[in-house]
Amino acid sequence: MVAASETLKLSARADTDVAASYRRIRAATRALCEGLETEDFVAQSMPDASPTKWHLAHTTWFFEQFLLKQHHRGYQPFRAEYEYLFNSYYQTVGSMHPRAERGLLTRPSVAEVLSYREHVDRHMGALLNGRDSEDRVCELTTLGLQHEQQHQELMLTDLKHLFAANPLKPAYRAARTETSVPPAPLRFISFDGGIVEIGANGKHFCFDNETPRHRQFLERFGIADRLITNGEFMEFVREGGYRRPQLWMSDGWSTVMTERWQHPLYWSDDLEAEFTLSGMRALDLTAPVTHVSFYEADAFARWAQARLPTEAEWEVAATSLSSTSGNFVESGALQPMSAGTQPGLKQMFGDAWEWTASPYSAYPGYSPPSGALGEYNGKFMCNQMVLRGGSCATSAEHIRTTYRNFFYPSARWQFTGVRLARNF
Repeated sequence: MVAASETLKLSARADTDVAASYRRIRAATRALCEGLETEDFVAQSMPDASPTKWHLAHTTWFFEQFLLKQHHRGYQPFRAEYEYLFNSYYQTVGSMHPRAERGLLTRPSVAEVLSYREHVDRHMGALLNGRDSEDRVCELTTLGLQHEQQHQELMLTDLKHLFAANPLKPAYRAARTETSVPPAPLRFISFDGGIVEIGANGKHFCFDNETPRHRQFLERFGIADRLITNGEFMEFVREGGYRRPQLWMSDGWSTVMTERWQHPLYWSDDLEAEFTLSGMRALDLTAPVTHVSFYEADAFARWAQARLPTEAEWEVAATSLSSTSGNFVESGALQPMSAGTQPGLKQMFGDAWEWTASPYSAYPGYSPPSGALGEYNGKFMCNQMVLRGGSCATSAEHIRTTYRNFFYPSARWQFTGVRLARNF
């Protein structure tokens, strides 16, 4: 993620009213906490997940560290110890509390963290007052807001993992009443390939890992018109997909054996129900399968006599659409929804992050920005896979065609799903 102007290639132009965006996005984070009990803010269910309280504090730390301390004359930090407690991985800034032990931070209290947010918000309001949208401070604030929207999604997925670990299986939000519509049979849409351009052009906000825009050659390919459903993945499970090593990458099969996977994360062992942010619900066979790892997505694709798309193929297909609309967090569903029966490419945006066959690596010509903010993306370009499209927990305004998400291939706690591709 990175720096604008000479050190950070964020965007050609920031939001026209950054102060208003700041207030709105920060308020949206707090709104996600409505209905939580104090105890819900503190617990950590696994090393990859963080407590809600930590997310609230870390996103605030970001603005304090990279804006207020550097650009607001006379600013006094809320508490000096927070530089250590709520740093995530910015080695250039200094040492940090171990990630796997964030759930041990019973202090500062939730109330004190909320006071910290109010303190920083008040000073950020003063810092942004009267600023031109192309000001360096506004560019960095836009970066911080994009960072906060990433943590909004993490708050939801981390809470889901936490609540799933509780024998009471509590609900985060009441379930919406929805009518499930079976999707049309899966079909593949062909694209000619040839020399294509992918990546961000710098006209709008982007993270550094989306740049530079560059050319690639693609063979003709076909991409599925929708995501794979729970019902379709169920066939893979019932036909012994988790017991057939020939379908799996070697690392994937080792993970299946070690972790004893038998079905997607959050499915019940009888394959009748799944845990959702609304608690346990009957498994909707018409909805996209989610919470599967890259290994599972790849094994399913082999079983289906297909493959996963590359990220370049995905971006070319997505660019053919006129908008990035979809089932995002704003819909309130907090669950993937059936694709329905309309023709054409569906669910390219929202519903579930889509695993691609592409390792997360630098685009040709990329060089990481200098300084602490240059640690945001570049140093993670190893041993991870690219995902595209956003999910039902992503903010609609956060996603774009060139957005590159990335996770380790064994990760399952995000809303990650499967779209197939084929050679044509």
